[in-house]
Amino acid sequence: MPKTHRLLVAAVSAGTLLLGASGVATSQPEALQTSLQVERQISQAARASQERVDNLAQETREMLSEYLDVRQQTDRLSIYNDQVERLIRSQEEEKRSLEEQLEEVEVVEQEIYPLMIRMIESLERFVELDVPFLPEERAERIERLWSTLDRSDVTISEKYRNVMEAYQTEAEYGRNMEAYRGNLEMNGQERNVDFLRVGRLMLAYQTLDREETGFWNPVTRDWERLPDRYRSPINEGIRIARQQAAVDILQLPVPAPERVQ
Repeated sequence: MPKTHRLLVAAVSAGTLLLGASGVATSQPEALQTSLQVERQISQAARASQERVDNLAQETREMLSEYLDVRQQTDRLSIYNDQVERLIRSQEEEKRSLEEQLEEVEVVEQEIYPLMIRMIESLERFVELDVPFLPEERAERIERLWSTLDRSDVTISEKYRNVMEAYQTEAEYGRNMEAYRGNLEMNGQERNVDFLRVGRLMLAYQTLDREETGFWNPVTRDWERLPDRYRSPINEGIRIARQQAAVDILQLPVPAPERVQ
């Protein structure tokens, strides 16, 4: 290559280097600024991402808390439902038991009602054939039994209890001693007298002036006057029954038992 040409190439190369160096020097601040801007953008993006992460974490915690609350409520509801189911099963069993008992009660009522009718009828016949003491009181008791039997507001158990109490009262008459005042109709004449009942063995009467003493004869089923020797024993028996005298042995007109033929 000629020398002149080589010098020209060298000059051009030097110029190019100078221009390259000048360009690099000129572009360095712009690159730094661009780098800082990119870094800021990255930081902003990182902060935004962190905020999103934090928000997601908060939402996750809230959703977890809600889930736990719902889980607790579900558990409580499950326990409650189990209790309700057991209660329903128990009520169904009790319902079936009550239905069975009602059926049994209906059967019992169908059987016990005719029984009570027969018991009252038997008691009524017994009083009619018995020694005629306290006739009004005993007749009223039986009448109450009949009237109660027809009342719908009285339970079957209460009706049966009343019948049994009436039987118990009649049974007590045979084990005690009683004196009371009442009217006696005899020979078409009604008088006020004192009655003395000794169980069901004897029923005697005595006028208030003690002038007449008599007794109910179960054989003749009529009132009969007694001899005067029974005046004092009957009067003493009345006083003992009224707790006005001490208990003592009395000579009373008790009919002898009849021989069974």
